[in-house]
Amino acid sequence: MAKRPNFLVIVADDLGFSDLGAFGGEIRTPRLDALARQGLRLTDFHTAPACSPTRAMLLTGTDHHIAGLGTLDEVASRSQRGQPGYEGYLNERVVTVTELLREAGYATLMAGKWHLGMALETSPHARGFDRSFALLPGAANHYASSPRAGTGFPRQDMLYTEDAQFVEPPDDFYTSDGFTTKLIDYLEARPKDGAPFFAYLAFSAPHWPLQAPDDLIAGYRGRYDEGPDALRAERLKRLIELGLCAPDVVPHPVSARSKSWAEMTDAERAVSARTMEVYAAMVERIDWNVGRLVDHLRAAGDLDDTVIVFLSDNGAEGALIEAVPVFGPYLMEFIHQHYDNRLENIGRPNSYVWYGPRWAQAATAPSRLYKTHTAEGGIRVVAFLNGAPFARQAQIGGAFATAMDLAPTLLDLAGVDHPGRSWGGRPIEPMRGRSMLPYLRGEAEAVHNEDVATGWELFGRCAIRRGDWKALLLPPPDGPGNWQLYNLAEDPGETRDLAAAEPARLAGLIADWNTYVEETGVLIVNVAT
Repeated sequence: MAKRPNFLVIVADDLGFSDLGAFGGEIRTPRLDALARQGLRLTDFHTAPACSPTRAMLLTGTDHHIAGLGTLDEVASRSQRGQPGYEGYLNERVVTVTELLREAGYATLMAGKWHLGMALETSPHARGFDRSFALLPGAANHYASSPRAGTGFPRQDMLYTEDAQFVEPPDDFYTSDGFTTKLIDYLEARPKDGAPFFAYLAFSAPHWPLQAPDDLIAGYRGRYDEGPDALRAERLKRLIELGLCAPDVVPHPVSARSKSWAEMTDAERAVSARTMEVYAAMVERIDWNVGRLVDHLRAAGDLDDTVIVFLSDNGAEGALIEAVPVFGPYLMEFIHQHYDNRLENIGRPNSYVWYGPRWAQAATAPSRLYKTHTAEGGIRVVAFLNGAPFARQAQIGGAFATAMDLAPTLLDLAGVDHPGRSWGGRPIEPMRGRSMLPYLRGEAEAVHNEDVATGWELFGRCAIRRGDWKALLLPPPDGPGNWQLYNLAEDPGETRDLAAAEPARLAGLIADWNTYVEETGVLIVNVAT
């Protein structure tokens, strides 16, 4: 029997499509760039519009409305909460890829953000991980030394777990460094019995609050003083030069309710530019930590046998955070009382900032909008695969694929069959994703044929895609509130609505949407975020 590969899955939190150098960015990411260029860079890879739904798709190979994360549990409405598919954690209707790989003899290891259940009985330890160090909620300070939140926040002593118990990180803890160190420790400590491993490194960076080491922030001082529109134009030019974007692409216009760069005062511009400097430093720190992990695998003799998957969990985060219902007034009040957001302090443990919708759209361009939206800016993400079994190496791949396709791909590579409708004495749902392996091996030109439509929904924002055609419904203020139609092959920026010109095609996609809702149990509630 051929040796089964190891798997390293790395997820960045709210990373923009063009943040990495290999994807058009100016941020210093040489280690990730090398892995991406040696591997297969994906230009049409999609997730859910937000973090926990994507993580559910990634680990189960099925739609998040089936797996228990139909919406972000923090904002679930009364009509959704407790309904099938809206449990707020990975439910018993699904089996995780880690449960199946562990059953097949893999060592299963995790460090990082979980966001798939806040209790010990729904933690990584309970869903197939031999060893795990996990941040349970969707967001937290990156430094353990940051001010501790009060009313309206999870208890500080219940944020992190290690295996089957709650723990508190050490005082010198910084998430990206701490998660990577833990995973390296787990890899070093695993039994030397030749068993392959599945390692999951789930960064909580560069999710807000934007916090990073001072020396890294200083390295970007002044880099973003021309503002987000200038950065957007610069990155688009670079995307075209790299062959990641068509030369004649029409980017979607920026959509934001915050002040434009021209409308800001000099002081406001300085603060805004500083937030982007901190963000860039966070991304650079992710890159440094990935380098540490890759160096460990190389020194241990494991790198050549390891398939590496890298992705962001959704499009760049552009929300005006004060409008997000999960925190509401509690967060703003706590920030004003306990954090120091003066310009010279931004990025330190006792600051708490985010960068807003205009910087986000510098990273999602040419796509429309950003995280939480079913427009392409919210669901088309940076992603690459690097591994020996693939013929498509050192290439750019334009095939449509989703986070649901990763679990069946890894199982296929491991020679493990999904059990179908029953596992562990309970009924389960089959995977909706498809193995990418025929495409990766060069045996097929697509992952998905046009016989199956793929749907998305979050906060009442809806989309359905079949082939290159996509129907999109965005409620006001970000859309007109009716179905729009786009040909993504010709218009990846979603700038030309063809609904009136192609009524039959739109009707067919809406019929696909209705089927998707019936199959997955979507319960639509419009939540403005």
